[in-house]
Amino acid sequence: MAASKDPRPCSIADTLALVGEKYSLLVLREVCLGNRRFDQLVRNIGAPRDVLATRLKRLVDAGILTKKIYTERPQRFEYRPTAAGLELESVLMTLMAWGDRHLRQDDDRPMVIEHICGNELVPVVTCSACGEEVHHEDLTPHPQAQGWTVSGPTAA
Repeated sequence: MAASKDPRPCSIADTLALVGEKYSLLVLREVCLGNRRFDQLVRNIGAPRDVLATRLKRLVDAGILTKKIYTERPQRFEYRPTAAGLELESVLMTLMAWGDRHLRQDDDRPMVIEHICGNELVPVVTCSACGEEVHHEDLTPHPQAQGWTVSGPTAA
């Protein structure tokens, strides 16, 4: 079998190409927390101003954030999540929960998110069809990209 020169077509890779750059998900974290002004983002993320400006432009161009003027002189903007940006919030919550479980002690968590019900949010992935919690052993991948199987590219 000849090895493919192109990597597996993958929505995860495509998403990471957009939001996987350093600071991009942290921008989304801050914007979802309500910190929408450039100076707040610089302070809370710790990103260099030029890098942050580049990430913000890319997220706006991709339709993940919108940019709105909040003062004319000097011209200043705030950034708000679009519907697509808000959909990434569950990814942020899942990453935070993973980090809390595997990288921290219970008393060392920097933030807890409270759900509208009044309880701490513990995100879980569930199947939209049956409502069951998703576990690795319950999943069966079915590659849809032509010329690819689960184990890799098919013979040319």
